[in-house]
Amino acid sequence: MPRFEPLPDRRPALVAGASSGIGEATAIRLARNGFPVALGARRVEKLEEIVGKIRADGGEAIAVHLDVTDPDSVKGAVEQTTAELGDIEVLVAGAGDTYFGKLDSISTEQFDSQIQIHLVGANRVASAVLPGMIERRRGDLIFVGSDVSLRQRPHMGAYGAAKAALVAMVNNYQMELEGTGVRASIVHPGPTKTSMGWSLPAELIGPALEDWAKWGQARHDYFLRADDLARAITFVAETPRGGFIANMELQPEAPLADVKDRQKLALGEEGMPAT
Repeated sequence: MPRFEPLPDRRPALVAGASSGIGEATAIRLARNGFPVALGARRVEKLEEIVGKIRADGGEAIAVHLDVTDPDSVKGAVEQTTAELGDIEVLVAGAGDTYFGKLDSISTEQFDSQIQIHLVGANRVASAVLPGMIERRRGDLIFVGSDVSLRQRPHMGAYGAAKAALVAMVNNYQMELEGTGVRASIVHPGPTKTSMGWSLPAELIGPALEDWAKWGQARHDYFLRADDLARAITFVAETPRGGFIANMELQPEAPLADVKDRQKLALGEEGMPAT
């Protein structure tokens, strides 16, 4: 006799921050693997485009307005997802952007904005889905962390502080939810080629790249792609009952040593590193 009942065939997922980057790729990957997916973000018109592509490929998806800094928006997104797709079995909490700037040059308001979206926002959306998961005695809370939370990086102090606190929160979820059937996991992306943070002007990103090299944090110039993280997050969600992925860190593989025509970590248009 199995120790746990198997996961149900139908597992609706809510992806926070699904309008671009890792969140978009994760929603697409989950839908491709059979999960009914609610794509949540503030840019509903962008979500509708992605939903259309998912449906055209045979997946089941809806768009929901979701601002994780707004309690009413979170409540409405959870209610809409539940009404249209069913009880939420999987939450992917990855909403947010990165703000570049040294701690002595950013305002307390800018610092707080990172805390609010990456930490408080993640807690808010998790708290909205947790009661149902605990009642059903199953569910997956999957948080998108960052390797910056594990190894702090200059010019990203506010973001790094928020993500480090997120690690502490997830660790507490893991201890406090033990025995409930609800699994809490965190996936840490390394440098990833998305628009997150890179839309800032070159005068902010350029000094950051220089200091990363100074502190040995730019060992090579290859980036992960958003779908690399989507595959990892989907793997976490699909892990059978009886075990769970507590922490996962994904880093870009370095180019082979004898590769001569390598991309260079340099600024391109609008401050985005060219590849």
